[in-house]
Amino acid sequence: MRIGRPLLKLPVRFCGETLAREVRALPAEAWMPHPQQFDGNSSVPLVSPDGAMVHRTYGPMAPTEWLRRSSYILEIMAALNATWGRSRLMGLAAGADVPDHVDMHYYWRTHLRIHIPVITNPDVGFTCNGQTIHMPAGECWILDSFYRHAVANRGRELRVHLVLDTVGSATLWDLIKAANDGSAETRVIVPGETPARPLDFEQVNAPPVMSPWEIKDHVAYMADWTDAQPGLAPIMEIVDRFVMTWAGAWARYGTADAGLPIYLQHLADLREALSAVGSADVRMRNGRPLMASIDQFILANAISSATMQKLQSGPPRLRPFQMTA
Repeated sequence: MRIGRPLLKLPVRFCGETLAREVRALPAEAWMPHPQQFDGNSSVPLVSPDGAMVHRTYGPMAPTEWLRRSSYILEIMAALNATWGRSRLMGLAAGADVPDHVDMHYYWRTHLRIHIPVITNPDVGFTCNGQTIHMPAGECWILDSFYRHAVANRGRELRVHLVLDTVGSATLWDLIKAANDGSAETRVIVPGETPARPLDFEQVNAPPVMSPWEIKDHVAYMADWTDAQPGLAPIMEIVDRFVMTWAGAWARYGTADAGLPIYLQHLADLREALSAVGSADVRMRNGRPLMASIDQFILANAISSATMQKLQSGPPRLRPFQMTA
């Protein structure tokens, strides 16, 4: 989701000392290994599907036991006033790092990622789009994770960030606009001063069948990220044809089960056409192959996993592209 730059500091600040005390009070069993098994990376689930101790990104979201124990984090989330998706405390051990990467998955395409440093030190560096910064405790940043980014902890203690994922809200829109305009003084959220209220959590975060309007938005996003180069035009022609074909099927079937075999065939036709064009070297400005984004944003998610289960007796689920670079 676009914020106008790779990293953006919002004009709101939280009490780092209160956050740190709350996090240090959590028991050791709250922490889980990183889902990609990166050395020195760990996390505490705060919001997850059904409030379970899992790393999944889709499904009805609910608070975990650890969020319910964290009164100031609940205040922070109430003050930011958004509908919350998967959210975690993310730990990075002394001497560890998060390798340079781009978040290519559909989930990241549709969500904002808020970083609030909790426990940190001057030797923690966050690099995004070639620029390295240090985020002091209590600041509030939004990351556009479609830029290349990495983190390194060269200090002597565990670094912890509160990482909140959301599709956004009017409150966040206003904060982003104020940050981009430089039009607001930083507001401090003092512990105990935010009125308690129930938080809002995602209940719908993966369409059963993607609408043509959402597909068009993904295509426009990818096109905006891809500069003119040899091989681009044939790919976009194939994708534009697919969008029109999908729109015709949608106008007839919508999300009805009767349309699922038709949608599957359109996806298979798109895959075959893209494979035949042989343009795997077409790359976006973040260095990632355009074909990989088409796969993640459209081919792998145009029909949800839950919907695919209705087709157990039908064609097998489409496999992702096998990229060589």
